[in-house]
Amino acid sequence: MSAAVIEQPRDENHKQNDNDVTSPKTTYPKSENIRITRNVVVIGLAFMIHFTAFWGTSNLQSTINSDGALGSTTLAIIYGSLILSNIFLPVNIIRLFGCKWTIALSFIAYMPFQIAQFAPSFATFIPSALGVGLGGGPVWCAKCTYLAVAADAVASIVGNEGRVKSEVVVVKFFGLFFVFYQMAQVWGNLISWSVLSYTTDSENATTTSINETVIMEQVRNLCGAKFCPGVSSTINPNLIPPEPSKIQMLNVIFVICMVVACMLVIFGVDSLQRYGVSRRGAGNGVSGLKLLAVTLGLLKERYQLLLLPITMFIGAEEAFVAVDFTASFVACGWGISRIGFAMICYGVFNALASGIAGALAKVTGRVPIMVAVYLLHGSLLVYMHEWTAVANDYFAYCLMAALWGICDGIWLVNVNAFSGILFPGKEIAAFSNFRLWESTGSVIGYAISSVFCTSTKLRWLMSLMTVGMVGYGVIEFMEHKAKGRLDRRNLELVNQTSRL
Repeated sequence: MSAAVIEQPRDENHKQNDNDVTSPKTTYPKSENIRITRNVVVIGLAFMIHFTAFWGTSNLQSTINSDGALGSTTLAIIYGSLILSNIFLPVNIIRLFGCKWTIALSFIAYMPFQIAQFAPSFATFIPSALGVGLGGGPVWCAKCTYLAVAADAVASIVGNEGRVKSEVVVVKFFGLFFVFYQMAQVWGNLISWSVLSYTTDSENATTTSINETVIMEQVRNLCGAKFCPGVSSTINPNLIPPEPSKIQMLNVIFVICMVVACMLVIFGVDSLQRYGVSRRGAGNGVSGLKLLAVTLGLLKERYQLLLLPITMFIGAEEAFVAVDFTASFVACGWGISRIGFAMICYGVFNALASGIAGALAKVTGRVPIMVAVYLLHGSLLVYMHEWTAVANDYFAYCLMAALWGICDGIWLVNVNAFSGILFPGKEIAAFSNFRLWESTGSVIGYAISSVFCTSTKLRWLMSLMTVGMVGYGVIEFMEHKAKGRLDRRNLELVNQTSRL
């Protein structure tokens, strides 16, 4: 027998929103958890479809829109505005529109960037990039808030003798969401590879007329770590852009994806008004200047300062693989149309590494995992720096992408979790600092992309990663010493008690 929904009297002039703190206490039928799970699945599908388009487009920016560093500059603007968006916008936007409509409106804010791909220029890209950055902060906070509120609703369903804890449901919902989201990188690159790699008869004729020996020589001399900004398609035929008709077709597909994702949220997701709980917006009420003050205030902590370099490195290495690896290695040595194929390898192994990193750390401990990923990523950086590019060496390009995806997944999970562990009771400031400095690293990576040769950027990444690992090692050493002092103090107290 289903439970009745019990509502308490309310002021008819009071408008209830997704995050209404005065929402009535509500009970739900047992079958309601199916509906709640459906909402989570639809949100996951919507994010997957939406970011299929966004990541598929972003990974091509440094090659298709390379003139005047248009693509890399645009990505720098996106992540620069995302820093401000994360700090100032989410709570106010969610309070105004609620979680469901914040997600839908944020998806719409991404669309001008995709539409601008039909007429790429600084005049169209800069305003649309600002829109992406400003929509990025609210969309992720609204998603997190929706999943947390939905988990509370599941935990409050009557009829369970051993009532499930909301913390357990939150983990389940976030895991379910990321199953969908992590696949966006795969589908976006699969679409771009399928569209751009399709060759017409005229393209085949052009390809056969080019001396393969010349191509191999140019790749050996100009690609990989030797790649520098300014190498054009007249020098290296692999950098000849795809036919405009293919790019337009790809843009049409990605615009449709974004529209479908928005429609899924609008028509397929319930408003949180249905699941009224005592919750105010996002971030536990910390927003705007207060959040900025709390975030910067944590910089007084030694641990936070020591953690900054490795956090910035994560943002910088993500920028490198999105802009420099795709241009310097894949496009230059294999062709622009193959970027999607290589990045599929990156996306698959990144998702797998993210999924097993936490479980592996429970078995081996955090320190061995961090040392192992430092050695793996360091070896990869050295290999890429010394490697001589070979034309059409698909195995090498895919292997480098896969290894980079593994490293990124492990870095992201472990450093993010470590940030929360180090500052109990200050998690909001800790995670805000992580987002702030990760985004800062990305902005720097995108900004220097059009200035320095790839070999210089590889050495910079190696240096930043090493400094970050030294900072991490100091934290672990200080924690070990502190734990040792605590253990000795406890032992002394035990000895004193036994003598009494």
